[in-house]
Amino acid sequence: MSTAKVTYLGDLRTRCEHLSSGNSYITDAPTDNNGKGEAFSPTDTVATGLANCMLTIMGIKARDLDVSLDGSTALVTKTMASNPRRISKIEIQMDLPSNISSKHQKILENAANTCPVHRSLHPDIEKIVAFNWG
Repeated sequence: MSTAKVTYLGDLRTRCEHLSSGNSYITDAPTDNNGKGEAFSPTDTVATGLANCMLTIMGIKARDLDVSLDGSTALVTKTMASNPRRISKIEIQMDLPSNISSKHQKILENAANTCPVHRSLHPDIEKIVAFNWG
């Protein structure tokens, strides 16, 4: 069974639909690549997907540890390179609760750094992650 359906809407825009839930979002080409930049670009979704995955995997582990990460945030910065045009660096600043023990912090950081998206990205993409506890 397919995961998603992507429809090209014209003018460098796509609509992405998650088939099992029906949820959708659009993407636009960025302004530095002939687009309007009115929505996430495809490379924005890749960089953001890393933060989504890290927080999700941390959330699974946090539940196992009986701690809460509710309200945690991740600020994502994507850097592009040219020749060839590609993502060269993803920086993530995570703001996490202060009431988690240092032992659990280490476990959660390890979970984040071994998430499936992290492991799937090309090793040439520099990944810089800061875990700010409290």
